[in-house]
Amino acid sequence: MHAKANIPLTIRRPSLVRALLTWYTRNRRDLPWRPAPPENGPVDPYAVLVSEFMLQKTQVATVVPYFSRFLAALPNVAALAASSERNVLRLWQGLGYYSRARNIRAAARKIVACFDGQIPRSVRDLRTLPGIGRYTAGAIASIAFDERAPILDGNVARVLCRLEKVHADPRQPATLRRLWQLAGQILPASHCGQFNSALMELGATICTPRQPSCANCPLRRFCRAAAAGLQQTIPPPRKSRPVPTLARWTICVHCQNRWLLERRPPTGRWAGLWQFPTIETPDAPPTVRSIGPAIGLRIAGLHKIGQIRHALTHRRYVFTAFAATSGRLCLRTRSAAHFPHRRWVRLQDLHRFPLSRPQLRIADMLGASPSIAD
Repeated sequence: MHAKANIPLTIRRPSLVRALLTWYTRNRRDLPWRPAPPENGPVDPYAVLVSEFMLQKTQVATVVPYFSRFLAALPNVAALAASSERNVLRLWQGLGYYSRARNIRAAARKIVACFDGQIPRSVRDLRTLPGIGRYTAGAIASIAFDERAPILDGNVARVLCRLEKVHADPRQPATLRRLWQLAGQILPASHCGQFNSALMELGATICTPRQPSCANCPLRRFCRAAAAGLQQTIPPPRKSRPVPTLARWTICVHCQNRWLLERRPPTGRWAGLWQFPTIETPDAPPTVRSIGPAIGLRIAGLHKIGQIRHALTHRRYVFTAFAATSGRLCLRTRSAAHFPHRRWVRLQDLHRFPLSRPQLRIADMLGASPSIAD
């Protein structure tokens, strides 16, 4: 079926809405950003805002502990807007996709400056905030304020494709536009936040990408894919692409019970985070003579301490970590334009600096090695 083929609108049924909301009330997961059941618990718009930023490209189980720590440290929009970027990145450390942390801080600052400190209710106003697109705006508007705003994430797209037996790839623009229309048409006039949450919950726990639990699905009698026995092949799986592997050397330089950290550039991967000096792996083996100029520092005693692998969505990294010593606390950078910030830091003070997950693992190796620990 071609992506532009007409998709019949057969799923806007009051009985479907009732079945899904009943199932959701009985089976929904207890998540810290959701009000206590039944629906009489107050919804905190700030909690919804934070959770939706964190849930972009990240699974619920991963988000839960980060969400709780984040709200404990920054309990409202004003606190987030007043916090430093370094502090926000530190709270985000390990969650990945760090542009989200910078965007949510920028969004909070705009909410304070332009919306009198109140999170806007409408999709139109929400989409003026940094880091908020069509899906996130719809989720915040509907869940926090019960606005009639559709949502379409991967879970909802999968549910809709199976309900309507859509063979086309939901990632294609034409199919995506049609699914947005379906998401709007299936949305009831009230309880919009509950309904949108229920659709996402169904896709996350029942209507899963592989081996969907159709026997336990409250919408099975409405599902055209299940009726045709096609639930395993709809929607079509994403085509696999080769994933490049990038090699890096990380040089952990030690001097007077301190380790050298540098701040990454303000753009690109892990932007603004701190790291032990890390360089692209050259063809030649590492030596004191070659590594010293590469990191802009005189070093001695270079030796390998370990290697870690780190997989991202579209690439993999192999970090080989080396320990070295420096005779003095020299802060000359190898490129003032790209690495303007360096610090000598004790291992016990690393918690003050936001590091990426690979750098955290390297720090753990340093702390576990009695020959090179402080």
